[in-house]
Amino acid sequence: MALITLAVSGYRSLRSLVLPLGRLTVVTGANGSGKSSLYRSLRLLADVAQGQAIASLAAEGGLRSTMWAGGSGYSTAMRSGRSPMQGNIGGGPVSLRLGFASEDYGYAIDLGLPIPGPGASREEGSLFGDDPVVKAEAVWVGERLSRHNAIAKRGNTSVLVQDGNGRLQPVVTDLAPFESMMMRAADPTNAVELLVLRERMRAWRFYDHFRIDRDAPARIPRIGTRTVALASDGSDLAPAVQTIREIGNGPAFDKAIEDAFPGTSIEIDATHGLFRLSMRQEGLQRPLDASELSDGTLRYIALAAALHTPRPPELMVLNEPEGSLHPSLLEPLARMIAAASARSQVLVVSHAGPLVDALFDHGAQRLALEKDSGETVVADVDPPAWVWPER
Repeated sequence: MALITLAVSGYRSLRSLVLPLGRLTVVTGANGSGKSSLYRSLRLLADVAQGQAIASLAAEGGLRSTMWAGGSGYSTAMRSGRSPMQGNIGGGPVSLRLGFASEDYGYAIDLGLPIPGPGASREEGSLFGDDPVVKAEAVWVGERLSRHNAIAKRGNTSVLVQDGNGRLQPVVTDLAPFESMMMRAADPTNAVELLVLRERMRAWRFYDHFRIDRDAPARIPRIGTRTVALASDGSDLAPAVQTIREIGNGPAFDKAIEDAFPGTSIEIDATHGLFRLSMRQEGLQRPLDASELSDGTLRYIALAAALHTPRPPELMVLNEPEGSLHPSLLEPLARMIAAASARSQVLVVSHAGPLVDALFDHGAQRLALEKDSGETVVADVDPPAWVWPER
């Protein structure tokens, strides 16, 4: 089911952001407006379902380095410049909150730091005392959390899940502070809703760094097997294209390539299990091997393979897909993305005006980010109603 709301609080420049999402949404804004932070926060939310959220935060420098660095609120005078900026930086509890609501379920998690004191990890001599811990967590039915629609929530070391009579009953009683209930409590017997939601989150796909350099794996023959989802770096491009042709919509993929590069076609051959991709062009006596293709051409082919997957995910996120593309390719790319949104919900992060405008013309919802006193805000958008789970 499609996401209808994305909520982030306390992550870099995203002090408190609640956004509506459509079937096709394009997030845009100037450099430094918070686009990358929004993209990373959504990836971090997906990492929760993989059990990788704490590791991902550590890779970014730890929870403290990703926190909102401003105050809890600014007055009109501060924003207008009539008085100096002041806030309560560091005055409140450390909190990074991430959540979403879909057409059926909602989920939110609140990450903080361990509380020093007797029994705390530092007192026990642990070297992991700066690792974030889960302060609150909840799954609910409907667009926003209330006192009556929670079907699972965290309670210290316990996970409470709604039983057949509608009562919240403990299904786990030894949950560690650093563990998400999505990892420990999701099972087909006692918490099937958590299991379903976790697997849906795990299936989200993110594409932001296709390898297109001269040594990219996609440029050289590689062992290939049936590939229903292109790897995030595009390394299995040749078998992914062949899989589309055998069990997916091969004609649609070929049409998308022809739309961008008139008079061309993609060829795949396999020798001794090694798959090789090449492009045949009118006027050339031989096809061009993947090693000979320009960076932009290879990137476009990878985008076409990702968007024509024979197993469409519920959510696909593209971060700055316009990189290395010639401006003439942006309109064909927009058409390809719009067509893919009929099969998957698609969120595009881009600062390329022609691509943003083309997607808007194809019915995309546009969210324009901007900075206001260091805080990322969205102009002319009414935020959906949202309630965070209590600690």
